[in-house]
Amino acid sequence: MRELLGKKAGLFLTAVVGLWVLASVAVVGTAQEGPAANDTSLTSAPVDSLPVANDSVAAAAEEATGAEGMGLAKRLRNSGLGQLYIKGGVFMHPLLLCSIIGLVLCIERAWTLSRARSDTKRLMIDVVRALREEGPDAALVVCQRTRGPIAAVLHSGLLRAHRGAEAVEKAIATSGAIEMAFLERGLTLLASVSNVAPLLGFLGTVSGMISAFSAIAAAEQVSAKLVAKGIEEALITTAAGLMIAVPVTVFYSFFVMSIDRFIIEMEEASTELVDELLDIEHKRGRIA
Repeated sequence: MRELLGKKAGLFLTAVVGLWVLASVAVVGTAQEGPAANDTSLTSAPVDSLPVANDSVAAAAEEATGAEGMGLAKRLRNSGLGQLYIKGGVFMHPLLLCSIIGLVLCIERAWTLSRARSDTKRLMIDVVRALREEGPDAALVVCQRTRGPIAAVLHSGLLRAHRGAEAVEKAIATSGAIEMAFLERGLTLLASVSNVAPLLGFLGTVSGMISAFSAIAAAEQVSAKLVAKGIEEALITTAAGLMIAVPVTVFYSFFVMSIDRFIIEMEEASTELVDELLDIEHKRGRIA
């Protein structure tokens, strides 16, 4: 189950990248269709001139694509966000990297944890009924049909049901540790992003103030405009670091609370399963 969720998370991220690729292909295709549609001389040209015409169309398409890319970059650079990024200085580059890492991890963890949720009460009712009526094999089938870490832990315990309650408890403990490691994957890096982003912002603040005081020391007359650039850099990096750290910290806390809920449900379900197996063994002993 854990491997299945991991593969699906990878497929989700791959799909996101694929959408960007398809968008780029669509832009290139549009750029190629424009020159081809406007060039009416191709229909009346002789067959021998088609290779030359194709080369001209390809060259025109490349020029159009390059011009469009340069226009997009120029618009982005001249936008308000682009100007703030440039004015923020060199520390905006690691802050941008932190924002990308944090965004990817938040999306991946949110999708994985949402897929791991299941109706634990309904699952335990079905498992207990199958145990009482048909035995451990039927309960195994119920767990196999249910996704999530809780069903996987119960499945591991039921595989050792014929060895006794002690073996079941050991199997549940081992499987629980594995499932917990899967649920907590990426949280350490997410916490690092929430801690490093404001520190990078403060480092940019120090850099901006150093630039401001250097400008003051080099100038004969001090003016507000002289130090504005350094102070602006300091404030922009501080704001960028906090804007990254705050939502990442909120998502991190939400993920930790979700995992804690998984742990509680996992322990309750495991205890109920072991108690049910002990009751079944006790009844069989009395009948014997």
